[in-house]
Amino acid sequence: MTTGQAVRAAPFPAAFPARYRDVLRVPCAARLLAGTLIGRMPTAMAPLAIVLAAAQDGYLLAGSLTALYLLANAAGGPLTGRLADRRGQTRTLSGCALVAGAGFVVLAAVGTSHHGVAVFCVLVAGAARPPLDAALRALWPDLMPSRDHERVALALDAATQETIYIGGPLLVVALAEAASARWALLATAAVGLAGTLIVVSAPPSRSWSPVPGRVDWLGPVRSPALRVLYLAMVGAGLPMGALTPFAVQAADRLNDANLSGTLPAAVSAGALLGGLAYGARSWPGTAAQHLLVLCGAFAAGWLPLLTARTPATALAACVLPGLLMAPLLSAAYRYASALAPAHSATEAAALLVAALDIGCAAGTAAAGFALLPVLLPAGAAAACLVLLAARTNRRPGTPRRGGPAVPPMSAHHHHAER
Repeated sequence: MTTGQAVRAAPFPAAFPARYRDVLRVPCAARLLAGTLIGRMPTAMAPLAIVLAAAQDGYLLAGSLTALYLLANAAGGPLTGRLADRRGQTRTLSGCALVAGAGFVVLAAVGTSHHGVAVFCVLVAGAARPPLDAALRALWPDLMPSRDHERVALALDAATQETIYIGGPLLVVALAEAASARWALLATAAVGLAGTLIVVSAPPSRSWSPVPGRVDWLGPVRSPALRVLYLAMVGAGLPMGALTPFAVQAADRLNDANLSGTLPAAVSAGALLGGLAYGARSWPGTAAQHLLVLCGAFAAGWLPLLTARTPATALAACVLPGLLMAPLLSAAYRYASALAPAHSATEAAALLVAALDIGCAAGTAAAGFALLPVLLPAGAAAACLVLLAARTNRRPGTPRRGGPAVPPMSAHHHHAER
């Protein structure tokens, strides 16, 4: 029995809905959340640090290295998640943090003038990024004493991750200005390793053991319901990636250079507030229903931004989709957790992150195309349509670890494997 399973043995009275303070009082919950946030900071630090370090060798190289890093993240996450499901969290997360950190250290030492070495370093650092977010979401179901606690924990997780994208770039800029971009790369390695050590030294992570199950090379992708979810999250990721180039265009169009940074910051601030509000109470309906409604609202939430004619109205308009973004992610995490086979919980969560990363990369790659603004509502609308179409062929499902049934988006999934 793991530490998390021991905690779950004492059920929390259903008459008292969980609150954030209840979740944070669960032994090691605050430590795991804080360590995961620190360990994931390189996700927001590395792209900017790589750009600043490579800028002296040309922006084409800087952009190419950053894109390679992000693609390596998307490809490596499910693989390292599968490794954690097979070998446990301690060795997997620690080893990944050391390898990824080594990639940043070598890149800082050698520089980007040696193109082959630089490409190798960013690929290693990206692919070996420890799957801390997926590992934490694999821990929540056993660590939390009730399903309602798990719901609140996932909402808190989704909301607080926005602090990564606010604090990470600020830290990189501060270090680059005070010292150099190479120091920013070294700090990226150090922060990632420090956060990982906080997580793997916590008793729930140390005692978490893999769940035996049939090994399948497709893993969670074998489930049609999860495939639908991942496809929808690619669409949801499109506006998240398109926002940055759109903000740059808006700064030029509205003659306010600050908008290139303040528009994404406004979305992140809205996401933090929206995520906290979503998790503060229990909403009627299932995670699948929440996800469908939130995808539709997320699509509509971008429309006011497209009609903004002043910097002030653009900033205000960015808050609305932000308010919906973290609740959408929280519902997606809950749904993936309910559908994932127990022996592939980490990999299933990592695949969800990879789907979002792919959507973000596609949205960012659309910079320069005239249809870029359309991607903001269109991506989320596509996600909504995918989920809506899948609901026409569904049946009630059985959750992985007790609690009320969560209806799947597809008629066929692999609860029998659990």
